[in-house]
Order: sequence, then structure tokens, then C-alpha cells
Amino acid sequence: MSTFSTAFSEDFQSDLRDLMRWRRDVRRFRTDPVDEAILTGCLDTFLLAPSVGLSEPWRVVELQSPGARAAALANYRAANARALAGYDGDKARLYSNLKLSGMQEAPVQLAVWCDEATGKGAGLGAQTMPEMRRYSVVGAVTQFWLAARAQGLGVGWVSILDPQELARSLDIPEDWALVAYLCVGWPEKTSDTPELEQAGWETRRASLPREVR
Repeated sequence: MSTFSTAFSEDFQSDLRDLMRWRRDVRRFRTDPVDEAILTGCLDTFLLAPSVGLSEPWRVVELQSPGARAAALANYRAANARALAGYDGDKARLYSNLKLSGMQEAPVQLAVWCDEATGKGAGLGAQTMPEMRRYSVVGAVTQFWLAARAQGLGVGWVSILDPQELARSLDIPEDWALVAYLCVGWPEKTSDTPELEQAGWETRRASLPREVR
């Protein structure tokens, strides 16, 4: 059994902070394929993620067929049109120029679901807060994202989708809830500044709001 260390070196801590800083939401991908061994190594980090009651409720579906990808892209385009209609004036013009999906270029596309009916974990920790299962999936996605970035891969989380329609398109079990649609591939360029900030949509906070009660 390995010995658990309570602290890592300052160099490691600095590298980890850099990794988190450079973990950007990527929308612009090269179409070059991703080696299967690299992808599998990143996906294996799901198995290292904590989960409520050790339920491991994540379910990953890779979209490879042209039909599945076309259905997902059509879903996004319809949802994006509805979202645009909710803005007006300068915000609408800015929104219309944002690139919010890399679905046409990304060589790897993953739909990550939460199995809400899993019996694993026997419901521990999810009786009063069943949403903890979905939060567990989000934690696993974050670990995957950092592992991918460490390999030089970019990841983009597409949230402008109709989850129910996507589930029907992909013939997903009724008890699964969509948590993330991830585009994965080699980025056209890298930056430590969020693309939405570069486009003028919003700015990142300089400090964390904290309250003491």
C-alpha cells in the first residue's frame, strides 16, 4: 500500500495552479485525431473521482457515428437560436458573434450522464440531496478536464442543448440525466484568458467573495 503524503512540493503546487489557470473552455479545435491511448488515459481519471456514497453515477457516451453527431449538432443549433432570441440590443449582437460550440470540428465528443437510479452506494448521502449524484459527475468531469489539459488537449463544455431531445436521439435510458456535453481535441491556440472575457461578454473576478456568519 502506498504511503499517503499530506503535502506536495512547492514546485508541484505551482504547476497545479498553472494547470488550473490554463484549463480553458475551448471552442476552436483542430480536426487532427486524438490518440485512443491518450483519450483512455484521461477518461480513466473518472475512476479516481470521489462520489457521494461511492455511487460512481457517471455514464459516458462517445458520439462517433455521423448520425449521432448530426443530431447533437442540430439540437445545439435549435437551442442556440432560442437562446439568441432571449437577448436584444448590444448583448444580442455580441451573442450572435460568439463561438459557443466546437461540435463541427472537435474529433472527440462525449455526452456525460448521471444515472439517477443507480443502486451503487445504496443511496448513502443522496437521500436528502439527490442532486449530489450530479455534483459527483461534475467533479469527475473536472478531473478529466485537468488531465486532458495536462496532455495539451482542449475541452469545451456545451450547455446550449435540449437534454431530453438529446436523450431521445441517442436512445438513452430514462433514468439518466445529462450533465455535460464535451468537445475534446487539439486546440487551435491556447490562452490563460477565458474566451468570453476576450470577447467582452464578461470579466473574471479578481477576488473571491466570502462571508462570515
